[in-house]
Amino acid sequence: MARILDGKAVNQAILEELKPRIQRLSQERRRPGLAVILVGNNPASEIYVGSKVRTCSELGMLSEELRLPDTITTAELLAHLDTLNRRDDIDGILVQMPLPRQVDSRAVLLAIRPDKDVDGFHPFNVGQLVANAPAPRACTPAGVMELLRRSGIDPAGQEAVIVGRSDIVGKPMALLLLHAHATVTICHSKTKDLPAVCRRADILVAAIGRTAMLTADYIKPGAVVIDVGMNRITGRAEAERISRGAPAKLAAFEKHGSVLVGDVHPGDMAELASAYTPVPGGVGPLTIAMLMANTVQSAELRLA
Repeated sequence: MARILDGKAVNQAILEELKPRIQRLSQERRRPGLAVILVGNNPASEIYVGSKVRTCSELGMLSEELRLPDTITTAELLAHLDTLNRRDDIDGILVQMPLPRQVDSRAVLLAIRPDKDVDGFHPFNVGQLVANAPAPRACTPAGVMELLRRSGIDPAGQEAVIVGRSDIVGKPMALLLLHAHATVTICHSKTKDLPAVCRRADILVAAIGRTAMLTADYIKPGAVVIDVGMNRITGRAEAERISRGAPAKLAAFEKHGSVLVGDVHPGDMAELASAYTPVPGGVGPLTIAMLMANTVQSAELRLA
């Protein structure tokens, strides 16, 4: 029977380990501080930001939420970032994506000081990742690596296949696994015979943003499957399709009128994998845990 990799449990373990570090900083210097910028009124973004701010409060960290109108210009947003960059009580800055069309997202990314870039997206920090040098790591891939480590899954010598090449997940995930001595393949929309490539994987990471796209044809029996996808299903026909072998999904749909599904078919994943991350409750909680860890580490380095 496949082992479920419980992201919620690992999240709690990481947060518990952060508490004495936060307490020590608070007693000796000051609380670690995280500023989160939310532009506009995107409901999903509001949920994510609320969760991050709430976790900061629970840990005893300073959290500052800056809500800005969706009419903001690039120059106006950069001015807010300049203020946060110069504040001594702010150790981490996070700009919730996506931004409105008129805002230059790359200019915003470059404007955040690398030592306060707790998302790990600044080109300087990406370069440090490539060189395997210390710097904040992208939160979701870093969370996946923590989950593997704490679950006793060693990537060394394993063949890892990543489906998705985004700057946020796919590329940093590949580099982290490479540094952990896995043999890494990155797949994307132009990959020939994608199912065959995926079936080579001892560790399969799905981060392509397509609901239950990876079915049994993509999974080698006994593989570790990490499903980064988060897709909300609201149509009954689609819910029935993805509920084959996963009746709990259909029951959740019947109860709520919608259900969250990853990029891997949940029934096929449970049947074929040796271990896998559920959706929800797998990778998602780890992203916030690593954001907190990056902020605490930033504070420790800045206050040393």
